[in-house]
Amino acid sequence: MTISSRIPGFYKMTVEDRKKHIIELFNLTEEDAEQLLNGISLPEETADKMIENVVGTFSLPLGLGLNFNINDKDYVVPMAVEEPSIIASASYIAKIVRDAGGFTTEATERIMIGQIQVVGCRDFSAAKEALLEKKEMLVQAANDAYPSLVARGGGAVDLDVRMLNEAESKYSQMLVVHLYVNTCDAMGANIINTMAESLAPVVEHIAEGKVYLRILSNYADRCLAKAKCVIPPRLLDSDGYTGEEVRDGVIHAYEFAASDPYRAVTHNKGIMNGIDPVIIATGNDWRAVEAGAHAYASRYGQYGSMTTWSKDEAGNLVGELELPMSLGIVGGASRVHPMAKLAYKLLRVTTAKELAQVVVAVGLAQNLGALKALATDGIQKGHMALHSRSVAMAAGATGEMVDVIAEKLVEKKEIRVGYAEKLLKEYSK
Repeated sequence: MTISSRIPGFYKMTVEDRKKHIIELFNLTEEDAEQLLNGISLPEETADKMIENVVGTFSLPLGLGLNFNINDKDYVVPMAVEEPSIIASASYIAKIVRDAGGFTTEATERIMIGQIQVVGCRDFSAAKEALLEKKEMLVQAANDAYPSLVARGGGAVDLDVRMLNEAESKYSQMLVVHLYVNTCDAMGANIINTMAESLAPVVEHIAEGKVYLRILSNYADRCLAKAKCVIPPRLLDSDGYTGEEVRDGVIHAYEFAASDPYRAVTHNKGIMNGIDPVIIATGNDWRAVEAGAHAYASRYGQYGSMTTWSKDEAGNLVGELELPMSLGIVGGASRVHPMAKLAYKLLRVTTAKELAQVVVAVGLAQNLGALKALATDGIQKGHMALHSRSVAMAAGATGEMVDVIAEKLVEKKEIRVGYAEKLLKEYSK
């Protein structure tokens, strides 16, 4: 089934009309349609089985990122987020990139890492050599602990041993065994932890030391996804700014983030503004991805920009984003949370690798949206216009009055709760 991510005027529809449009567009089943229409994203009885001490549920707005064309395939991207302007910005940039030919993405094999910490060895160098000599046996033992993964085409594929604090006192020295595991379409935390724990007694015996931690690493630098876009300047033309001016402003903004950690943190937060909502909507661990992404931004010794922006020989703006993506499409909340299950039906990804590529494309779009705004009118013009509705509601506006107050706030350029309350009192007389 071919589905276009271009839905002109979608933002102008009522919520009910949007739901009906999506139900028809994706030919959703009655059960899925009911899930979308009933407004109950997570029943309490399901929540009570997911975490401890449940007293209720906490909802986030679920919106759709539109216009995305990635590797010549259209994607409607579910995004769960509370901040205004994020989805609008991503969709706007996705349309520009779409007109430029779309995003191109790629991903490495899905190799996750398990770590086993060994201390107290009588001879650390000898222990390291002994473990490496038994590499094949240890890899096989790890696979014996999870045969179902091997049956799906995955499993442990390699092993390495690192020595930490070699120049320190013997008390501080340790070996770290890295077990590399192809987790297929699972994020793999439970798989890797099971494998690492199963190896602990064998590692202790071979190394003649004591094993303490045996757990996965969320720094998944062997599980990478990369997105790229190439945009002719004419598509970047804005009110009062030529495409070339916008292009150069974006590049200068990137160079600022690449050179200064204080700027890089905010720059990268904007990238994660796009990435996190997709991860949350699909029931994945956004905290793990956040941690890995920020570590990857520091891989050269200084925290810097996650993206790169440059100009090619033809004068086009070229953007790239590569990040670790420890995602899964099986197991965990992704197949338990009702809205996460629905999100997959809208997203239409078939592998974790494909999901990772969609996520980095959204992150790249989100970054360009922020940089383009900063390089032209400033971030506040568009953001505060969308934020005005939240301000109106915070002041007590309801129903149609929300839009009335919001429009007045934007018109007066006074987007404050106090002013909204004043307006509300005037309109209530």
